[in-house]
Amino acid sequence: MEVSGVGLPVEAPWKKMSAEELEHQYLPSRWVVRLGAEEALRTYSQIGIEATGRAQATWKSLLHVPYGDGGGERMDIYFPNKAAEGASPFFLFFHGGYWQSGSKDQSAFMADPLAAQGVAVVIVGYDIAPKGTLDQMVDQVTRSIAFVQKRYPSNEGIYLCGHSAGAHLAAMMLLADWTKHGVTPNLKGFFLVSGVFDLEPMVYTSQNVALQLTLEDARRNSPQLKVAQAQPADTACPVLVVVGQFDSPEFHRQSWEFYQVLPAQTLCQGGWKASFEKLHDVDHFEIIETLTQKDSVLTKMILKTIFQ
Repeated sequence: MEVSGVGLPVEAPWKKMSAEELEHQYLPSRWVVRLGAEEALRTYSQIGIEATGRAQATWKSLLHVPYGDGGGERMDIYFPNKAAEGASPFFLFFHGGYWQSGSKDQSAFMADPLAAQGVAVVIVGYDIAPKGTLDQMVDQVTRSIAFVQKRYPSNEGIYLCGHSAGAHLAAMMLLADWTKHGVTPNLKGFFLVSGVFDLEPMVYTSQNVALQLTLEDARRNSPQLKVAQAQPADTACPVLVVVGQFDSPEFHRQSWEFYQVLPAQTLCQGGWKASFEKLHDVDHFEIIETLTQKDSVLTKMILKTIFQ
């Protein structure tokens, strides 16, 4: 079967943009139509804080669990009431914030609706920039997953979800070499929400002041450029790439092109079971805010994948 139109174009559109336009494309709050940019950021933070507070008041939890020795290497675990501890599906969430802001302490958006359906929810912290480098963050996320597998070996599947920068970190797990961690996690699904998968454009934006990425760093940590060489441990593992209607055109391009390289593998050597969804009437922040709702489109997609 012939594969056409798959992968990166000869010249990515962002390379033709002015510095001002490129910066605008990678400022998600500037594309929010329901609120002003600053109000959108405040609302997102407040909803996350409130959801985390509810989760801690409602569910049995283990907070600030160390998965390593680093200061940021902590996770919060919320257990469903009706399942034996460790014998349920585990949903691991990696927050966004352009690898330099955000916290697990305000990111348990989905704990209530998922735990109510029998899913253990893990909100993973990591050392953001400038303290942490991107290579360190990828390593931390890898070790956090290995930690969950070792601590809860009877899990009914580990599902990874990341938002924005967190979607990048989750996508890097498609490339992980688990042999050096002494365990192969029971990965059963990926939910990559409004992510950045080719990091080269970031080098030329203000986000790189804190990240200090070189071109080599960006390319080494770009799953878009690397995933074609990876071999899935489980070819039935679904990878859902999701973007919001009101994400910027560059965020749409990043998600669509990453989705395209995943099924390209399916046609030759056995790849991931990839799908792509554009969620209507949501922006870069609202797409995660809706996870507080049991009947939202994305919540239903996640639960359908876990319990299919």
